[in-house]
Amino acid sequence: MHLKKISKKSICLAAALAVVVTGCSPSDYQPHEDPGEVVVEPSEEPSPSPSPSSSYDPGLMAIGERYEKDGKIESYLTGEWIDTEIAYRRPMAVMIPNNRNALPQYGISYADIVYEAPMEKCSCTRLMGIFQNYGDLEYIEPIRSSRHYFLLEALSYDAIYCNWGLAAAYVGPLLNSDLVDNVSASVSGVNVTADEAFSRDKERQELGYSLEYTGLMTIDGYNSAVSRLGYDTKYPTSDYTFPLVFATDAHYAEYEDYGTSGCIYPGGNGNQAHPNGYSELNPYFEYNSEDNLYYRYQNGAPHIDEYNGEQVAVTNVIIKFVSGEQLDDQGYMNFNVSGVGEGILFTRGRCVPITWTRTLPFDEDLEYDESVYAQTRYYDAKTGDEIILNKGKTWICLVWDQYKSYTIY
Repeated sequence: MHLKKISKKSICLAAALAVVVTGCSPSDYQPHEDPGEVVVEPSEEPSPSPSPSSSYDPGLMAIGERYEKDGKIESYLTGEWIDTEIAYRRPMAVMIPNNRNALPQYGISYADIVYEAPMEKCSCTRLMGIFQNYGDLEYIEPIRSSRHYFLLEALSYDAIYCNWGLAAAYVGPLLNSDLVDNVSASVSGVNVTADEAFSRDKERQELGYSLEYTGLMTIDGYNSAVSRLGYDTKYPTSDYTFPLVFATDAHYAEYEDYGTSGCIYPGGNGNQAHPNGYSELNPYFEYNSEDNLYYRYQNGAPHIDEYNGEQVAVTNVIIKFVSGEQLDDQGYMNFNVSGVGEGILFTRGRCVPITWTRTLPFDEDLEYDESVYAQTRYYDAKTGDEIILNKGKTWICLVWDQYKSYTIY
């Protein structure tokens, strides 16, 4: 990881809880029982892709030690074979608004992982895309401000954090610390800025969009800022540990002992009694058994990426239930993304109850502890095995556990 041991101003963070998860694990992948330690055994070269009838085999199906083949390697973020140079590239974590008046988004379908979480007073949700293979894009739009729980999730991927604006009182201490590499527009409360990466969309301005929804980040500007600021651009390949576990080419994660679900409503289907963030656009995912993808809908229509005109679709959906609270009169929310919690994995039409656990690698004074494993891990709530995702993109919804009953699937 690129995190360094420092001491900075304090920040209000949830206390991390230690847990021990037991159970059988795949033969070529060992769950992280000790913080910072991963044990892998070399895996054989994968066999041809499976037929749809392939069964769930927890003893064989997880990607083990990665190796290069024909200039490609399996991505840490999707499990898919991509150019080695891209696979070892540090991703960027980009803040993207999801208000009705901010749509459409440009480039969202290129995110390998998308996080979605409620905003102030749970009035709407905001997105954070984790992008690694973004070479075809000229820019990403619109770009919006940071919230500290998104920033904490970005650290799980050692991502370079990109934002235009912030809730300075809550985000500033961590964003401005040496723990974070950031590409941020110049606004009050940001110490290290990178205005060369950002500009306004004149066409959106002419169409009458509110100014806050006209900001974009160019890829050339981002690359220039990263170079000027001297950030590392590659994962430390000798010891990097992947944040998610994926099935091999020769297997699917079928989870045949679990129930099925064709539609997922993270925050309800419009009949909710209280706003919960998801209730502004009422997003949902619809499973297509022909291609095994979950297609995203919101605001009563398909969720379309303006870049290619295509509907956003992912292979895996994770609902992550988190405790939370309102921190001030303006409605700023805190969601606890460290500790231990419950959730649900949706993949290939199955719904799997899970638990998640994470211990932050620093205390409230931002003293970094190198012995603490920084990434979130996900486990099968029934067996204790670390969950295995099917290869492809993943969408992670943070749902306030106060409104857990609103989630429909």
